[in-house]
Amino acid sequence: MKTPSRGFTVGRGHTEAAMKVKAILAAKGGGIICIEPTADLAAAAKLLSTHRIGVVVIRGAGDRLAGILSERDIVRAVAEHGAAALTLPVGQIMTREVATCTEDDTCATIMEHMTQRKFRHMPVMSRGEMVGLISIGDIVKQRVDEIERESEAMRDYIRTA
Repeated sequence: MKTPSRGFTVGRGHTEAAMKVKAILAAKGGGIICIEPTADLAAAAKLLSTHRIGVVVIRGAGDRLAGILSERDIVRAVAEHGAAALTLPVGQIMTREVATCTEDDTCATIMEHMTQRKFRHMPVMSRGEMVGLISIGDIVKQRVDEIERESEAMRDYIRTA
């Protein structure tokens, strides 16, 4: 019986451990791009463009998570306020009710939550502090990698059977 990496075995009673958010953060690395709630929308748009990301985290007093600003939030603000939106503070435009997860949440749970609520980014919290940020793209990549590993394990098993 082969035992591929990432906690699943192939053979009788094929089982697979549920992939956790922790694995995504380990593969992806750190780095959370943040901005102050008083910064204007133009600065936030520049930050998104410079880092080639779709969301920026807004940290409030005590370095706590105050909100999240996505490309969609910017588009909605420009649609509502026109070009003047670029001078508004991000704190006025950001999404305040931010869904978060923990490192121990499963990728399947996070994917379902993101799909149901129609958002693409989720801060990862540990002991009240933000330790990372995952996207639906990170989840999909992890799942594709998982399927590829499982497929290779099945091929190895068949070759040795």
